[in-house]
Amino acid sequence: MTTTAADQAPAPDNETAQGTAIAPEPVDENIWLEDIHGEEQLAWVREQNARTEDLLDDAEYTALEAGILEVLDSTDRIAMVNKRGEHYYNFWKDQQNPKGLWRRTTWESYLSDAPEWDVLLDIDALAAAEGEEWVFHGANFLRPAEGEPHRLAIIALSPDGGDANRHREFDVETRTFVDPAAGGFDLPTAKGNVSWLDADTLLVATTADGLPKTSSSYARTGVKLRRGQSLAEAERIFEIPEDHMMALVARDSTPGFERTFAVDWIDFFNRTTSVLRDDAWLAIDVPTDVNLSSHREWLMFRPRQDWNVAGTTYPAGSLLAADFEGYLSGTRDFTVLFTPDEHTSLQSWSWTRNYLLLNLLHDVSSEIRVLDPARKDSTGGWASTLLDACPPLHDVNAYAVDDEDEAEGDDAGNDYWLVATGFTTPTTLMRGTLSPGVASYTLDAGHDGRVASTHAVVKSSPSFFNEADYEVQQHFATSADGTRVPYFQVASKDLDLDGENPTQLSGYGGFEVSRTPAYSGAIGRAWLERRSEGIAPDDGSAPHSRGGVYVVANIRGGGEYGPAWHSAALQANRHRAFEDFAAVARHLISRGVTSPRRLGCVGGSNGGLLVGNMLTQYPELFGAVSCGVPLLDMRRYTKLSAGYSWIAEYGDPDVPEQWEYIRTFSPYHLLRDGVDYPETFIWTATSDDRVGPVQARKMAARMQAMGIPNVWFHEALEGGHAGASDNRQAASLQARSQHFLWRALAGKEGSRH
Repeated sequence: MTTTAADQAPAPDNETAQGTAIAPEPVDENIWLEDIHGEEQLAWVREQNARTEDLLDDAEYTALEAGILEVLDSTDRIAMVNKRGEHYYNFWKDQQNPKGLWRRTTWESYLSDAPEWDVLLDIDALAAAEGEEWVFHGANFLRPAEGEPHRLAIIALSPDGGDANRHREFDVETRTFVDPAAGGFDLPTAKGNVSWLDADTLLVATTADGLPKTSSSYARTGVKLRRGQSLAEAERIFEIPEDHMMALVARDSTPGFERTFAVDWIDFFNRTTSVLRDDAWLAIDVPTDVNLSSHREWLMFRPRQDWNVAGTTYPAGSLLAADFEGYLSGTRDFTVLFTPDEHTSLQSWSWTRNYLLLNLLHDVSSEIRVLDPARKDSTGGWASTLLDACPPLHDVNAYAVDDEDEAEGDDAGNDYWLVATGFTTPTTLMRGTLSPGVASYTLDAGHDGRVASTHAVVKSSPSFFNEADYEVQQHFATSADGTRVPYFQVASKDLDLDGENPTQLSGYGGFEVSRTPAYSGAIGRAWLERRSEGIAPDDGSAPHSRGGVYVVANIRGGGEYGPAWHSAALQANRHRAFEDFAAVARHLISRGVTSPRRLGCVGGSNGGLLVGNMLTQYPELFGAVSCGVPLLDMRRYTKLSAGYSWIAEYGDPDVPEQWEYIRTFSPYHLLRDGVDYPETFIWTATSDDRVGPVQARKMAARMQAMGIPNVWFHEALEGGHAGASDNRQAASLQARSQHFLWRALAGKEGSRH
């Protein structure tokens, strides 16, 4: 039998070039699987895939996949749009167009039940013509001259769904790519970003054509690429150290406020932003953990830690504004726009032409405020009005339609979108307008200014399951250190609290990402409405059929309560995220919602690390674990794909002192003999160039070699970090995970314990 981590002898110590000791790496019998595209390695993958498909791809799976695909391919779902000039642009996938259509329409047509779409680019046809499995990753328009239509765009296309893109110039009037032989831009596939400087010049940060990359696999340099030049000929205008995460260069082309920016993204949470002045970069003087953004004359600041300026401390998660030019010249006159409290955090903000929209969470339910810079409240801040558009336990986001639209007779500059959703509320798209005047909704006490608003429903998503049969509840569990951790529970209104309900617990807990209420027809069909054949309670009463319970945990490491909620689980404190998740599991069990044999957990990426630690540290709480595109080998994660970029989140395992705490949450090294592990499904994608597939491969291989029963592995051969490049792949991925969990948890006897 293969030795477990507890028995492995460490490899010899070595040193960095600077003579600093590097933490030893435990012996890794599966390191051969790190050759992602090796013939022998892919043969192992195909063998594993066949084994898993033999288990899961039965008649129930086929029906489940078809039901999920129907949701994803539905022609009745909302076609979300972005406004550019007089047109509204959308990217659309369905059964007839699995790779998708980039298209546009007019506002009048969009309002109709059957809009007339002008197809600009058919990705399926392009893939067939060029023999490349293109995945559309967006379009970036050149700002046209005043009075001219939007015509030229840079299209980002991934050859496999990964993060690396080929950027090609496209003419929306001729519906063709601009021929490189005629000077059209066509950048080789690589990671990076592209921004228009002017009609004949791009600002590019890329790793293509031999340009240097960082240790995180992203671009180190920014170049100015003129039409007709190669990247090798382009002028290098910006460069960062190799051990920083990535370089970005971009142009803000807002008329009257044109600015060129460069960002040295040091790590996930620290960066230096510079603006080009007199042909030289001028760094904006703020701590590296203060997030910056600009809008016309305003410079905005959101500190990740408490920020002391001239004796005044601005708390982490607050939002400040200052005059852009005044700040650069040395003045520090801030206006405080938002201050967090223990219940309320700022999630995002968006400018219309004259107003600022703040998207907040209050105990993980949405709240939206409208701020007016032209009017002051009693404290000297910008007048704030509460937008009456957010029902409890829902996620509602407001953002500008087109903040630069000043077209006469069709001025949308102060228009905003509202997107509202909930676990049992299909998504609704609304559009509103902001203007000075007497508001029809609540104004903060003591605030003097008001912003009037009207909004109306534009589109509504269809229903995919019988939502009226279910209710959403919010509960709070107490973690190991006494912290109250919220979670959402979606279940039948007649839920029996007898501990026998198949329950799926989902979480993430990292990178300040918030898990908010969201409608999912796939979860409704694949979990809530699925019925067991009959589960007998332990009290001896008659068995009866029941559906699934779906739970989302808002654990630390996420952003539900702002930066402090995230930083509480960083690096050496990572265990708090896992303790929070385990506390939610125990709370569900104590309330009688479920029991260990009926409770499963699911997570992807950082959420895969989360459930990998549930598997290895809390196996007694779960009957099954579905672990997707995961981090699992935390000793080598910095050497795999883009892993180096996450040192700020997890720590550096090469540093002996940091490896001492990282090893405590490295699932690959926590496996032990003699443990009754839950049934385990590990899934990933060959083309994932963010986390990569090898950590999932190695975990499955080690568990199987240790003789742990019911360990299953599946690797999609394309699809990137999402594991799917089209709806059919997405439906297959979701169906396998859901079917695995149901089989393990909803059997008459349960899977274990």
